[in-house]
Formats: sequence, C-alpha cells, structure tokens
Amino acid sequence: MKKDIHFLSIKKSQREKIVSLTAYDYMTARLEEESGVDFILVGDSMAMAVFGEENTLGSDIDVMIAHTRAVSKGAPNTIVVGDMPFGSYEKSDSLAVKNAARFVSEGGADAVKLEGGDSRSVSRVKAIIDSGIPVMGHVGLLPQSIAETGGYRVVYSSKRAELFEDALALEEAGVFSMVLEGIEEELARELTLELKVPAIGIGAGRYTDGQILVVNDLLGLSGGFNPKFVKKYVRLDGIILEALKAFSREVRNGEFPAENNVYHAREGK
Repeated sequence: MKKDIHFLSIKKSQREKIVSLTAYDYMTARLEEESGVDFILVGDSMAMAVFGEENTLGSDIDVMIAHTRAVSKGAPNTIVVGDMPFGSYEKSDSLAVKNAARFVSEGGADAVKLEGGDSRSVSRVKAIIDSGIPVMGHVGLLPQSIAETGGYRVVYSSKRAELFEDALALEEAGVFSMVLEGIEEELARELTLELKVPAIGIGAGRYTDGQILVVNDLLGLSGGFNPKFVKKYVRLDGIILEALKAFSREVRNGEFPAENNVYHAREGK
C-alpha cells in the first residue's frame, strides 16, 4: 500500500523513528523500498554524488526531474520527495509553483523540499502548498547558501534564535516535515521537541524524529568524503574495484567469456 505524508506524522506521534535515504536511480530506489525506508529524497546532492561536482549549486532541474521519475518508478509505494535545486524557486512564487508542479507531474514526486526559512523561502513554501503540493522544509546548514555563509558550517546554540524563528515560520506555513542539517545535538533535540511536524536529522545528532543519509555515503561509494555524521555500512567502492579488476584480468588472459558464456548453433539447424 502506498504511504502518504501523514504516515510520517503518525510515526512522530507514536515516537517511532523515521528512516530515510537519498536515491537517484530506479535500482537503488527499488532496493530502498524493499528495505522499508519511510521516504526517499531525490536530493540535489546528486550533483556531488553522481556528477562529481564540488557542491550542489550546479544541480539542473531537468536532470533532477528525470532522476525523480526513475526513483518514483523504482519505489511506487514509498513517499518520494523531489529536492528543488538552486535557482528553481528563488526568483518568484510563480516560478516556485511552476517548478514544484513539474516535480509532481513529470517526476512523479509526492512532495518537494525547499531550503531555508527566511521570508522569501516561507513565501515560496506557502505558494506551493496553496497550489496543492506538499512541502518539506529544511533548516540549519543550507548547502545552497554556502556562497553566503562562507562554507559548510555547523549551526550552534549561538544561532538558536534565528534557527527557531525559521523553523517555526516554516511549520506555520504548512510544511509536513523538516530536515535539520548540521546542527548541534542538544539544539536539534530542543527544536525537535518544539516542532509539531516530524524533524529529520542529518548531522543533527541522535534526538531528531528520524535520520537521513546520502545513500552513496552509507554504501561507501563516496571516496575520501568522510564527514563525522556519516557511517559507512559497507565499502562498496573496494568490492566494485576488485570485480572490475577481475573482469579486466580475465578478458586479457582469455578466461572470459568461458564456454558457459557463449551461444552455439542450435541442434538440427
């Protein structure tokens, strides 16, 4: 049965942890659904995880929507959230609504996510929700704002007032949940208790309503990228490298293809 966004609120009310991952393709989404994740984010982190960019600012909305469609097909019974990339909503409410609608109509997403809780972001959130599309908020460390903040900076208690103001403004605007990224653990705990909507942490400690990670990081496919908040549950890069080396070796020495890998003429032909 298809989960919907209200499912996440129920989990918060029952104090059940919410599990989420990013996905960027059909096969990964299929496996994530089979594993039982509660929602999948098609993150603008794709720019870094898939295309090797240094940050998320170069994410292209057409590419994002195409990958969202692949994820939606791979996980038809899981909530899929499309991450609106930099430049797709800042200019105006009407542009934000137009691009959010594309994530739903073309990408098959169930909701979209926007970064920030300032007055501009709140206006965009309200406009999108008024158009009938659910929105997930995002506060704390904002990857799309690194040019303004001077890099990836953890949010500590000195920024408490601003953080709470942004988060509560987003909640009042009608977001159904919120990502808390790169926040001091006790501060994130306090904010999670304050919020009525589910708070999903990434680098925000142990006390949020749920956790999300970039799937490539979890699987050990991110090379030397080792932020403190990530746990690598397997190191697939090494496993894949050994398989590639074995294939190259067998081709060069004539072991592959072997007898059981080839077709012969049919009998009687």
